[in-house]
Amino acid sequence: MTALVVLCVAAGGLVGAPSRYLLDRAVADRVESDFPLGTFLVNMSGSALLGLLAGLGVRGHLPELVGALVGTGFCGAFTTFSTWSFETVRLLEEGEVLEAAMNVVLSLGVGLAAAGAGIALGLVL
Repeated sequence: MTALVVLCVAAGGLVGAPSRYLLDRAVADRVESDFPLGTFLVNMSGSALLGLLAGLGVRGHLPELVGALVGTGFCGAFTTFSTWSFETVRLLEEGEVLEAAMNVVLSLGVGLAAAGAGIALGLVL
């Protein structure tokens, strides 16, 4: 690993974290819901993007620095397992069992489908 790779990861993270925050806030400002839609959209779009990068990587069409910048840096800071977990527990604590279950099932199902679709797209590009 070179210093340039580490800098790419850091630069991607520098953009990914505020992007997550801004998208989550934009959704929260427009949609009133107990379901954490902002986090859901962040994680689904990040899953699709990371899948695409993985597919491109398998084909040899992803330079190492782009993978570090966008895959590890941006997607790593953009997507958020910890927030998803926290929001699911919060829903349970508030008695919103259906919303918590939907958050788990939809996040896993749609997230895997989004990653799979991204990989498939990356493999044909």
